[in-house]
Amino acid sequence: MLTQPVRSRSLGPRLLRLGLDALAWGLALAWLSFIVWALVASLRPAAEPLGRGDVWFGSTLTLENYRRAWALAPFARYYLNTVLLVLSILGVQVITITLAAFAFAHTRFPGQRLVLFFVLLQLMIPTTALLAPNFATIRRLGLFDTILAIGIPYYGSAFGTFLMRQAFLEVPQDLVDAGIVDGCSWWQLLRHVYLPPSIPTLVAFALSSVAFHWNEFLWPLVVTVSDRSRPLTVGLVRFTQLGEIGARWSLLTAATLLVAAPLLVAFLVFQRRFIQSFLYSGLK
Repeated sequence: MLTQPVRSRSLGPRLLRLGLDALAWGLALAWLSFIVWALVASLRPAAEPLGRGDVWFGSTLTLENYRRAWALAPFARYYLNTVLLVLSILGVQVITITLAAFAFAHTRFPGQRLVLFFVLLQLMIPTTALLAPNFATIRRLGLFDTILAIGIPYYGSAFGTFLMRQAFLEVPQDLVDAGIVDGCSWWQLLRHVYLPPSIPTLVAFALSSVAFHWNEFLWPLVVTVSDRSRPLTVGLVRFTQLGEIGARWSLLTAATLLVAAPLLVAFLVFQRRFIQSFLYSGLK
């Protein structure tokens, strides 16, 4: 008589797991369908417009749309600007968030909690609320329409500081005390005690930083006016405004995939590393 309730209790979680798996597969297929359609549409001949009942394959497959899109806009320059922007921001952020997190996790100073509160308060301030003051500052510094102007507001990261601080707090105090007894300076403690076990967290932040700044649009749009400093996202908008484009969806999808492809390919190649970094860092 006790077997039936036990079976019913074990059946419930199994059905719930199957339902969640089906939902996850459905969302994945729905997301994948947009990528597949964009790829197929970009391979259609530009002379064959999309119509009702004819939104997939054309009479033939061609790469002409990619060659045409690359020729109509300086995507090579946009790629160079974006790579320089992303790498420069990440390089500065790694230094600033590591030093700030070390200060909050290892040292004790008056007003520490208050300073940490104001740092984390930045997480609740929307980016759009800072457009006007940031723009005024950039104009006063004479940096308008430069890659440096795009990156300066992001050189400090409250999110990264919080992540690294939490990772540093996980370091056993016995290791820190042993380093102090051995005569380690603060730099040696940071380099040899705090950083090694926190590398997964740093990698997780680097991945999120690269993805965010690669896709950033509003601030670069405000602070740039020429191709010499435009990143890919703003360059794509400029591309859609060309008179040769119009409603030619094959060209638009080809240009869009040129912008999105690097991140998509990087995720597919380093998928396991991506997931492991976020799991080890404790991000949900």
